[in-house]
Order: sequence, then C-alpha cells, then structure tokens
Amino acid sequence: MMRTAECITPHHPDKICDRISDAILDACLEQDPASRVAIESMGGHRKIVIMGEITTNAVVDIPEVVRGVYDDVDHIETHVVKQSNFISQGVDTGGAGDQGIMVGYACNENESQIPQELYLARDLCKLLHSQFPFDGKTQVTLDDGVVTAVVASFQNAPSTELSPLVNSWLSSLETEKNTSTSPDVEIHCNPAGDWEVGGFDADTGLTGRKLVVDNYGPRVPIGGGAFSGKDPSKVDRSAAYMARRIAVDYLATHNAQEVFVYLAYAIGHPSPVQATAIVDGESLEISGYDLTPEGISNLLELKQPKYRQTAEWGHFGNGFVWG
Repeated sequence: MMRTAECITPHHPDKICDRISDAILDACLEQDPASRVAIESMGGHRKIVIMGEITTNAVVDIPEVVRGVYDDVDHIETHVVKQSNFISQGVDTGGAGDQGIMVGYACNENESQIPQELYLARDLCKLLHSQFPFDGKTQVTLDDGVVTAVVASFQNAPSTELSPLVNSWLSSLETEKNTSTSPDVEIHCNPAGDWEVGGFDADTGLTGRKLVVDNYGPRVPIGGGAFSGKDPSKVDRSAAYMARRIAVDYLATHNAQEVFVYLAYAIGHPSPVQATAIVDGESLEISGYDLTPEGISNLLELKQPKYRQTAEWGHFGNGFVWG
C-alpha cells in the first residue's frame, strides 16, 4: 500500500501564524492559568491580523508578543473581545468549550509512535531546516514500507546543495531508521526551480490551516478543529491530546501494533458522549481516565504556558506529556 505524508518548517506562513497564536496563549497563561483563549492569526506581505476571544486577568501586549515571533512586519491589527457568555456559561460549570470528535493514534512503526511516512517526512524536514532555516516542505512516499519518492522544496536552498543532503539522508535510512529505499526512488529537489522569496513575503498564512501535518498525516482521520491559539477548555485541542495519550498507553498495555482512539463531546457537558479505542481492529470502551476537561488539563498539565513549541514540528511524537 502506498502512503504519503508531508512536513513543513516553522517558517512556513501557516506555521508562523500557529506560533503567533500559541505565543499569545502562552503569554496569557503565564499570568493567569485560568485564561480562556481562542485566537486566530492571519499574516502576509508585512501585515498581521489577530482576531478572536480572550477572557483573562493577564495584561498582554499582543503586538509585542507578535513581534517576538515574527518582527518583519509593518502593521499589526487586533480585533479581540471577551468570550461569549453563551459559551462561558457551559465552561464555568466544567463543561467542554465546544462539541467535537477527537481522534488519537499510536503505532509501533518507530520510536515516535506515529505513521512512518510522517516520521520520515518530519525527520528529513528537520535535517534540511537545520541547514536552511527558512520556509520549506518535505514529502515522503512509501510503498509497502519502502521509500519510493521524496520531495524537498526549501527557500534559499540551491538544488545543487539540497540534493546531496537528501541523497545522504536516504542512504542512512537502512541503518538508522530501519527503512529501505527503492533503487528507482524519485527525488525532487525544488522541482519548480530554486526560490529565494518565501514565508510571508511570498504567501499568506492562517492559524489552523495545516491540520493534517499537525496531526498524523493523511493515514489517520481527523475530527476536531485546529489546535493553536486555544486554551484547554477547548476539547478539540485538549481531548485530542488526551486521545493521543490513551492511544500510547493502550499500545503498550495491549502490546498492539496500532491504536485509534475516538472521543466526542457536547458543548457545556464535562464527560464525553463517546470514548472508544480500536486496538488492532478490536473495539474497546475506554475506562480508567478522567475525561472531563478539568481532568485532562490536570493530567497533561495543560494550563502551563508551553504551547508555542507544539506549533513548530507537530503536536504528537515530539516528547510532550501526551506522547
């Protein structure tokens, strides 16, 4: 079976926006762990717009936070109001801040316990970004676990310098990643040509526009909303993290190859309406966890200001508390 996944650098326009939104969230949580935050960022061509809802006792200079993430900007516009009373009336009693279906996943294909195609695309992207710390993307295709195609497009990276790095990485996969490469592997380095203008200078970005990259790649379904800019009362973030934690736990306790976890909530209600794990194809009801928003926040320490780092290289398989 053929499977493909991509990864993008923290300097991609959409990732810049994710990082800005999570930096604002962190700034609120640093002063007030009970902050309610739902912030979206849009940027491009030397302008950034911040819009959303914040209810907090923190005093945050949003333009200053924005410039702490990205300072090559002429104009920052903010439109921020308090959280709607119709939402807060359910959250104040411990209920979920939104409805949603969240999917968690874990597998035994690598030490990060994420799909191998995403694991490899991320590994290559980090390697290339260490040499070319700019806007960029990678993409890896596997056919029955064998690498058959690689795409790498990086700003300020001449293909004559990019190609040797990709080839060296491919040569190391057999010994370092236990992955074979097809002798006929397709390698595309800057396939549209070398490029020097990227990031916000070439394109616009928007918070939450890289949902599949943020999750597990296209092999695993997604059900909830975006993550960045949202405090843990928003279960489309916190319950997605909890679903991953349960998937990682079940992978170990059941000695499984693959685990899917599904959590679904109704806005204003604390307990999920569905909590199911699919362990190597067998459906199990989840028990032994406090799946209320407060219980999840306490277990995973989600009221601490640590979100900006989640927006850089993906929310799962990067050493976070939830796995």
